[in-house]
Amino acid sequence: MLENEIHPFNQPWLAHYDPDVPVSFKPYPEKTLLDIVETVAQTRPNQPALLFKGSRISYGDFDRLTNAFAVALVELGVRKGDRIALLMPNCPQMMIAEFGAHKAGAIVAPLNPLYTARELENAFIETGAEFVVVLSRFYDKVKSIQDKTLLRRVIVTNIKEYLPPALRFLYTYVKEKKEGDRVQVQKGDLLMADLIHNHLGQSRPLIEIKPGDAAILLFSGGTTGVPKCAIGTHQGLVISGMQLFAWFKSVLIEWQDIIMLNLPLFHVYAQAGVMPTGIVAHTPLALIPNPRDMDDLLETIHKVRPAFLPGVPTLFNAMTNHPLITSGKLNLRSLKLCISGAAPLHAETKKRFEEITGGKILEGFGMTETMMAAIVNPVHGVYKIGSIGMPLPDVEARIVDSEIGETDLPVGEVGELLIRAPQSMKGYWQRPTETANSLRDDWLYTGDLAYMDEDGYFFIVDRKKDVIKVSGFQVWPREVEEVLAAHPAVQEVGVAGIPDSEQGEAVKAWVVLQPGMTVSGDELRKFCKTQLAAYKVPRNIEFREALPKSMVGKVLRRELTAEK
Repeated sequence: MLENEIHPFNQPWLAHYDPDVPVSFKPYPEKTLLDIVETVAQTRPNQPALLFKGSRISYGDFDRLTNAFAVALVELGVRKGDRIALLMPNCPQMMIAEFGAHKAGAIVAPLNPLYTARELENAFIETGAEFVVVLSRFYDKVKSIQDKTLLRRVIVTNIKEYLPPALRFLYTYVKEKKEGDRVQVQKGDLLMADLIHNHLGQSRPLIEIKPGDAAILLFSGGTTGVPKCAIGTHQGLVISGMQLFAWFKSVLIEWQDIIMLNLPLFHVYAQAGVMPTGIVAHTPLALIPNPRDMDDLLETIHKVRPAFLPGVPTLFNAMTNHPLITSGKLNLRSLKLCISGAAPLHAETKKRFEEITGGKILEGFGMTETMMAAIVNPVHGVYKIGSIGMPLPDVEARIVDSEIGETDLPVGEVGELLIRAPQSMKGYWQRPTETANSLRDDWLYTGDLAYMDEDGYFFIVDRKKDVIKVSGFQVWPREVEEVLAAHPAVQEVGVAGIPDSEQGEAVKAWVVLQPGMTVSGDELRKFCKTQLAAYKVPRNIEFREALPKSMVGKVLRRELTAEK
C-alpha cells in the first residue's frame, strides 16, 4: 500500500490550469465514440469526418460505411469480444474497418504494417485474432504466416479505393503495381470493397456496446522486451478525447479546425489521443498514410491548412530544416497548436519551430498503458523548459521512491512517476502477472524517473533503465541531449551509456549535424563542459547521417547501443 495517499482535488497543479479548463468531468458520460459519430451523422450528416488526398468523407457517409462493414462482419461470424487485426497505414479504410469492427462488437488490434513476417506472426498469436483487414501490399506477408496463426478470414483493401477519381486513375496505371498493391486474392479471402457494397444501406447490427467494454489492444513498447497488449476501453477513448479537447479548446474551434492525423493509428499517440480528440471536437481529420514522407505531409498542410499537428521532436526538426520551409516557398502559419510526445522535446527545437509557425508546441507525456496523454503543458500558462506539464483533468500523478515504489517523495526529489487515470488500460491482454507488476491499487508504475516542482509541473529525468552510471554517479541521457541540441551545428542527437572498463559505463552521443555545418567532437565536448559536470560530458561522440527511429520518430537508444 502506498503511503500518504492524496486527494485528487487537493493537488498543486490545479491552481495553474488555464481558466477555461475544468478540474473534473466526473461523472463521465456513458457513451462511446460510436455514439458520438452516430449523433453527428443524424444531426449534421454533411460535416466532414475524414480528408484523404483530396477526397472527403462526411459523418453521414462514414456512419453508413461502418454500418455496412459491421453487418458484413457479423454475417461472417464475428461475435462480441472477437479480435480483429488491422494491418494498414492511415487511410479511410483503417478508420472504417475499426469503427465497423466495433459496431460488430469486436476488439480491434491495430498492428504496425512494417512488422516482419515473424513479428506479425507473434502479434497474431498474442492477440488471438481470427480476422484481419489488410492493405493489399501487405497481403502476401499475411498469407505467408497464416497457417501458423488462428487467422481464418483475410479481408483485403487497396489504398486507391478512396482516392479522388483522377488520382485513382493515375495510381492504377502508374504506381499500383510498383507499390505492390496489385495482388491476386486467393480463394476464400474477401475484398473489403465488396463487403461494404453488398451491405450498404443496412442498419447497424443490434449488438450492445457498453462504455466499459474492451475496444482496442495496443502493443506496448515493451520495457521488459516481451511484447504485451494493453487493453483500452470504449469509454477510455471518449475520456481521452474529452480531456484533450478541453485542454486545447481555447485555441481549437469545434466543428471547424482541421486536425492532422499524421501519426500511425497502430500507435497510442494517434489511436487513443489524436483520433478521439478529433471526434469529440467534431473536427475533420486529415489522414497521412506515411508519417515519414515529409513532402506529402507538407503538401497536405499547404492544401488543407490544418490548425493542429501532433508530432515528435524529430518531425519538428525535419520540418524546420526542409528546403520548402527554409526557402520560404511554403509556410506553416495555419498551425495554431502542436503537441510533441514520445520523446523529449529539446528547448532549441521548440524555439525554432515556434518562430517559423507563430503557433505553440506543447510537450506532453503519455504511455500505451495510460491510453494517451496523461500530462501536458498548459496552452496559455507558464511554460517551464524541460517540463512535460501537469496532469489533465481527473488524472493523478505522484513521485515515489524508485527502489520499492511505496513512499511518496518531497517536491523536487527524483523518483519513479506513478499515474492513475480513468482511461488507463484495464491490464495486459491475458498476462495477469505483468498486469500485477505494472498496476497496483490502480496506480500505473511508469518506469520513468521524474520529479514534481512546487507548482505541480512534472519533469522527466529519464527511463529507469536508461540511467547511465558513470563511476557511481547517475547521468540522465536527456540532460546531455538538451545541452548538445542547443549547439547551433547539431540537428539531432541521441545519448546512451556504453560499457567502459574504467568507469563501468561511459556517456556516448550520436550526433547528426545541420546541413552544411561542421563541428568536431572536441568542440562539442568543450561546449558541454560549460553546462555539465565533467562526468556527464560525453566521452565518445559519433557523427551519423541519421539516427535509428521508431515509426513515430522516436530515437531508438537501444539500437544505437546494440550497434557494433
